Amino acid sequence: MPHDMDVPGVHDGRTGVQLAGKTVLVTGASKGIGAAIAHKLGADGATVIAHCNSDVAGARAALADLPPERGHVLTADQGDPSAMDRLWEQALDLAPRIDCVVLNAAIFLGGGGIEDSMEAWERAWETQWRVNVASPTRLMKHAVNHFVARGGGVLVTMSSWTAQRGAGSQATIAYAATKAAVKAAAQTVARHYAKSGVLSYVVAPGVVRTQMSVDAAAIAGGEDKVTAGLAMGEWVPPAELADLVAFLATGRVRHMTGATIDVNGASHIR
Repeated sequence: MPHDMDVPGVHDGRTGVQLAGKTVLVTGASKGIGAAIAHKLGADGATVIAHCNSDVAGARAALADLPPERGHVLTADQGDPSAMDRLWEQALDLAPRIDCVVLNAAIFLGGGGIEDSMEAWERAWETQWRVNVASPTRLMKHAVNHFVARGGGVLVTMSSWTAQRGAGSQATIAYAATKAAVKAAAQTVARHYAKSGVLSYVVAPGVVRTQMSVDAAAIAGGEDKVTAGLAMGEWVPPAELADLVAFLATGRVRHMTGATIDVNGASHIR
C-alpha cells in the first residue's frame, strides 16, 4: 500500500476535501449514528453509499447536501445475512473501488435475558445475532477481499462499551454478546490483513443520543438514572462519532489498526 501522503485528499488540510476521491459504504445510515456518519463523510468530500433497511427517506436526508453523483442509497434487510451479498454487488456497480466500509447497522432488543422466557431468549439471540453479527461479518468478508485485491482499504466496525463491560441489564445480555462478537471479528481482520494494507478499527461508544440508547435507558432505570451515572453527565452526541469515523476513514494513523476506540466521556476507562 502506498504511503498515506500519496492518498488523494488526506494531507491537503482543506476543510471538506479530506476524503475527496474516496468512496465509503455506510450501513444503517438512515438515522442516528449512521446518518451522522454518512453526512459527515459527504461533507468531507467522500462519495457515500448509504445503506438502510427500508427508511430510504432517512438515508436520503443524510445525503441531502451532496450532488447526485456523490450520494447513493441502497436497501437491504440485514436480518437476512445473504442479502449482504447483493448489497455488496450493488455497491460495486455504483463504485468499482470502495475505499472504506463502515459497519454501523445493528438492532437492540430490550428483552430475552436470563430471567425471561426461553421463547424470548431465543428470539433475542437469533434476531440480534443475524442483524448484529452474521450480516456485518458477511459484508466484512466481501470488503476485506476487495481491499486485499486493491492494495488496501479501511474497515470501521461500530461496537459498544457493552463489549468490554457487559450489559447494563441482564435483559440485554444478547446485545452485549453480539457487539463483542463483531469486535473480535474486526480485530481478527486487523491482525491477519495488516500486511495487505487493510486497516481495521473498532469504535466502542457509550451512551449516545439516539433512540436505541433511549430504549436501553428505559430498561436500565430511566434516562435520568443513566445520565447521573455518566462521568460527564451527558450523552455522546452522534456528531462526535461521525467526526471520529471520518478521520479513521482517511487511514492517516495506520498503526492504530486493531485498536478499539472508546467514546464514552470517561465513564468507562480501561
